[in-house]
Amino acid sequence: MKIYTRTGDNGETGLFGGQRVRKDDLRVQAYGTVDECNAAIGVARASGSDPALDAVLAVVQNQLFVLGADLASPDESPYIPRVTEEMTAFLEAQIDAMEAELTPLKQFILPGGTLMAAHLHLARTVCRRAERVTVTLAAEESVRAEILTYLNRLSDFLFVAARVANARAGLGDVPWQKS
Repeated sequence: MKIYTRTGDNGETGLFGGQRVRKDDLRVQAYGTVDECNAAIGVARASGSDPALDAVLAVVQNQLFVLGADLASPDESPYIPRVTEEMTAFLEAQIDAMEAELTPLKQFILPGGTLMAAHLHLARTVCRRAERVTVTLAAEESVRAEILTYLNRLSDFLFVAARVANARAGLGDVPWQKS
């Protein structure tokens, strides 16, 4: 199979189901930003050495493929996987388990610390952008509510995962200091 198809040379791409849209279409921007978040998580995984956190992040990366397919498939299809409430529940369970390891937050913290934590914070900000683009898309077109819920919870998960990466490496949070 060739990687190039030449079908996008004129600035259009195909959604699942065959519909052609411009590459700057909000739906394409939404699933493209989800892909960007997934890549940022991949960089975080490559920079870390925490096998337990890596295993959870691998699950999240696979879930993001489902989310991207869901966003790229506005029409109903039995062949397209969809974001489920169980996927969000998985994130919530991971957040709860990781928070049990952490001291409660009492102030804002700066993104950073270990390389893995810094990359997870970057992934979190990309996730927030994906959420904003998807909210804009949802104001114009149909977007399943489970997608928005998942993206919102994912950014929470990535924040807590970054804190855990630092804590497990023996680093505390870096507090924000008012100038």
